[in-house]
Amino acid sequence: MAVELDGHRVTEDAVAALMTRVGERVRQVREQRGISRRVLSETSGVSPRYLAQLESGAGNISIGLLCRVAEALDFRIDWLLGEDDPWTSEALQMADLYRQSEAAVQAQVRALLLDGAPGGQRAQRICLVGLRGAGKSTLGRMAGTALEVPFIELNNEISEVGGMPVAEIMALYGQEGFRKLEADALEQVIATHEQVILAVGGGIVAEPATYNRLLSHFHTIWLKAAPEEHMARVRAQGDERPMAGQPEAMGQLKSILQARETLYERAHAQLNTSGASVTDTLERLLALIAREKFLG
Repeated sequence: MAVELDGHRVTEDAVAALMTRVGERVRQVREQRGISRRVLSETSGVSPRYLAQLESGAGNISIGLLCRVAEALDFRIDWLLGEDDPWTSEALQMADLYRQSEAAVQAQVRALLLDGAPGGQRAQRICLVGLRGAGKSTLGRMAGTALEVPFIELNNEISEVGGMPVAEIMALYGQEGFRKLEADALEQVIATHEQVILAVGGGIVAEPATYNRLLSHFHTIWLKAAPEEHMARVRAQGDERPMAGQPEAMGQLKSILQARETLYERAHAQLNTSGASVTDTLERLLALIAREKFLG
C-alpha cells in the first residue's frame, strides 16, 4: 500500500523506515546531550508518552511537534529527517560547527567558500596594485588586449563618479572626499564587471575597508619595483612633480614604499618588474595569471 505525499506516492515501508530513523536520531541526540526524556518533554512541550513512541519508531508525530523536539535538542530538523547520518557525514559536521561559530568566523568561512567556488566573489577580476611607476597602467592595458579582457583604470572611474578630474576632486573635496568616491567607484566596477583587469592608485591599500573589499573581490597582483625605477619611470612619462622642489623626494618615496610594503604583501601574487623590459614583464604577467588560474 502507498500514501500520497506532496504529489508523490510513498510506500508504507518507506514511511516506517523514516519514522524509525527519526526516532533513533532523537534518542541518540538526547542521550548525547545528556537530556532525560522527562526534561525533553518539559522543554519541548511534547508528552513523555509521545516521545517514547517517537523514539521507538512508532510515533506518527506531526511536523510541528517534531520542530519543537528538534529545537529543544538544539538540532536541525532536516538532520533528523535526512538519509545521511549526521554523525558520519563530514558536511553535516562542518555545518554544525559553522552554526555554532561566532558571526566573524562565519563571515570568514563564507568568504573562503565563495572565493573557491566557480563564479565566486573574485570571479575573473584581476587588480594590479603598487606605487606609481610600477607599470600598472601599461601592463594592465597590454594584458587586457592580449587576454581580450576589459581594462579599467580606477582613477577614470572616480572622475566619472565625481563628475570632474581627480586633481579637481582632491582640491575640492580633499583626501577624505576622494577616498569616498574611490570606494564608490570600486563598488561600481564590482557590480558591472565579472571579468576585468583593474589598475588602482598606490594609496588605496592604506584605506582598510576599501582594500579589504578589493582583496575579497579581485585576484590582486602587486607589481614591485625598486624605488629608483619607480621614480625614473614617472619622470620618463614627463611627470616632474615627484622631484620638483623636493630634494628629499627619493627618501620620501622609499619611506612610503617601506610603510606600505606589508599592505602590498597581502596581495594574492607578486611580480617584480625591476630591470626587465615591458615585453618580458608582460610575458611573465600573463604566465602568472595563467598559472594561478585568475581567469578560470
